[in-house]
Amino acid sequence: MVDKFVGTWKMTASENFDEYMKALGVGFATRQVGNRTKPNLIVCVDDQGQICMKSQSTFKTTEVKFKLNESFEEITADDRKTTTVITLENGKLVQKQTWDGKESTIEREVTDGKLIAKCIMGDVVAVRTYVKEA
Repeated sequence: MVDKFVGTWKMTASENFDEYMKALGVGFATRQVGNRTKPNLIVCVDDQGQICMKSQSTFKTTEVKFKLNESFEEITADDRKTTTVITLENGKLVQKQTWDGKESTIEREVTDGKLIAKCIMGDVVAVRTYVKEA
């Protein structure tokens, strides 16, 4: 079911990401870099069914390896230490991050050949769009 996510995805658009980072508590300097960065998202699955998601840019590369429905410790691109669980719900990869009594959700789905990532923190929603590289 995660097969449609596998591949290398190049970011083509990012909407409201600054507001999302503000809601997370990200500082000004890091937000400036975050807003200019257009990372590639690389998704793969190994023989044991472990999923790897790598966000790769000239600024920073982060990588998480996980099994669906199992919580793990994540160090985010903005250096938050979160407890994260990724599930598959209605064809979407749903990543829930919790830290310091807060929660953020990233919903990823593939529609019309594009990967749409909705980053949600409270009532703030950022939308990042990726297209698959050949």
